[in-house]
Amino acid sequence: MNVAELVTLLVILLLVATGVALLSRWLGVPYVAGLVLAGLAITELLPRRIGLDSSLILNLFLPILLFEAAISTDISRLRSTVKPVALLAGPGVVISSSVTAVLLKLGLGLAWIPALLTGVILAITDTVSVIAVFKEVTVPSRLSTIVEGESLFNDGIALVLFSLILQVSETGSLTILDGFQELFVVIAGGTLLGLALGYLSTGLFRWSNDPLSSILQTVAVALGAFQVGHLLHVSGVVAVVVAGLIVGNAGLSSSVSASTRLTLLTFWESAGFGVNSFIFLLIGIEIDLITLWNTLPAVLLAILAYQLGRVLSVYPLLAMLRQFDRSIPLRWQHVLFLGNIKGSLSMALVLSLPTTLVGREQLIALVFGAVLLSVVGQAASLPWMVKRLQLSHSSSSRQQVEELQAQLMTGKAAQDELDSLLKSGVLPKAVYEEMRAAYQVRVAGAEKALRDLYNRRPDDAIKGGDHTKLDAIRRRLLLAEKGALNEAMRKRILSEEIVQSRLQTIDEQLLRLDDD
Repeated sequence: MNVAELVTLLVILLLVATGVALLSRWLGVPYVAGLVLAGLAITELLPRRIGLDSSLILNLFLPILLFEAAISTDISRLRSTVKPVALLAGPGVVISSSVTAVLLKLGLGLAWIPALLTGVILAITDTVSVIAVFKEVTVPSRLSTIVEGESLFNDGIALVLFSLILQVSETGSLTILDGFQELFVVIAGGTLLGLALGYLSTGLFRWSNDPLSSILQTVAVALGAFQVGHLLHVSGVVAVVVAGLIVGNAGLSSSVSASTRLTLLTFWESAGFGVNSFIFLLIGIEIDLITLWNTLPAVLLAILAYQLGRVLSVYPLLAMLRQFDRSIPLRWQHVLFLGNIKGSLSMALVLSLPTTLVGREQLIALVFGAVLLSVVGQAASLPWMVKRLQLSHSSSSRQQVEELQAQLMTGKAAQDELDSLLKSGVLPKAVYEEMRAAYQVRVAGAEKALRDLYNRRPDDAIKGGDHTKLDAIRRRLLLAEKGALNEAMRKRILSEEIVQSRLQTIDEQLLRLDDD
């Protein structure tokens, strides 16, 4: 493909993506589903066929999307949901893969290796699809964190299982002990690599504090973590996610200027949106409707298989969760079940299967069809289901509280920036005092209005249906207390006995808080 053809294709895809974004918002259709349908529609309009390159998705698109999701994730909220996320992303993937593989083996007569590979491929929850849907519908923040956390980490587990099964296919043997050892080494190695690159990047942030160089630095970290992980034979996916979490939470701390944080987050949001648009358009372009029709019975069986696998992993595992953590409401479990949308990573993995694998073309058609129906069906029905389950509580009083909180937060942030400008000599003191006084009026007004709302009688909406906002604040305070106690024990200021007793009390308080 020459440069002129490439530019023509890019222009067509950009125009289509823009049209789909506007149309999907007007019709209330999920953006990712609209992109796939648009890709199906424009296939014949393109000057030449575009191939969906698995190497491009795995080495460029996937690290960008994972890093964008991780950098905007609040690690304190992720920490509070680590148990359900670990259950769903770990044992959940294994159970779902195994159930799907057995059903495909029995239903389609596949050999064990192709069935297991397909089971792992269809156990992956597409991070992009889920987050894109949750940006369009309001759900409780803890539920959103669980879904996003699972979709971030189950990619790494699935990729490790995928490589282990391929190793069995090539070598003919792999003991269970060796498999567990390799699984541990790959995930632990990816975590350590991500921590190292994330904290190294954080130090460079504080040293340079330049928005444009920070963008280049984070791009290098995202792409480099994946490649270095591959070279070291550890999980590049886990490395990218961990590095993104460190950069987003430690790197973009208060020591970095507001302009740098804003520029960086805006860049990554734009990069994620652009890559997301191209991927789902290419999925629609790549799928052949005639082949899909011919393999439709097998595709429907595959969808039934992975949905059953999802049922057997979500509901039993989360029923066990209540023994050692806050229980997950049944309505939330329904969302977790339907939220296992498939996407680009599943297609990239099936395209990367060795050409020598028996039945490879059949597996490609099977996975492509399942991804298409999943994106169009599940992604389109998930917002409807969330509304039917009445998970979103958007009362007028809560909106009023959030508007006042926004006014308070922006005023405080502006005052902090003014203090920094005064200290650095950019602003003269007279101008600083005048501008700060204007913001102080806004802050004082918001504080007074919020205080009046929180002090209303107990049957008021703020202390009734909207009390979860206060619970979220209390949870952050309790987590801060835990951090202070652990630091005091580490420095030998407090004895372990006293700290453990206090930590147990704080954990009990955390468990008593309502799910927010």
